Amino acid sequence: MDKKSSRLKRALRLRCKIKKLNVNRLTIHRTSQHIYAQVLSVDGTVTLAAASTLQADVKAALSNTSNIKAASEVGRVVAERAIAAGVTQVAFDRSGFKYHGRVKALADAAREAGLKF
Repeated sequence: MDKKSSRLKRALRLRCKIKKLNVNRLTIHRTSQHIYAQVLSVDGTVTLAAASTLQADVKAALSNTSNIKAASEVGRVVAERAIAAGVTQVAFDRSGFKYHGRVKALADAAREAGLKF
């Protein structure tokens, strides 16, 4: 089993557990250069809030888009947008990525900005 299929298997297992919780989910995707975050509705069909290092307002505050500082900024912005949309409680969907580094920084920043998970 290669690295990508292992990650997707972890993601599927995690999403099955989140689906039973019946709450909105904060899902992330990490690449070598960027990080993306979305708050999805309970059924997963509607994006309630989103942020990434590709967006102009986020990118302007950063010197580098692939570090922990950038992930923290994305976490803060997505939390603010989610709270503005009326969402305060979410489940954290890390998409099979291990919970350390940029993934952990994004989650911590979202918690500090007011999201509960």
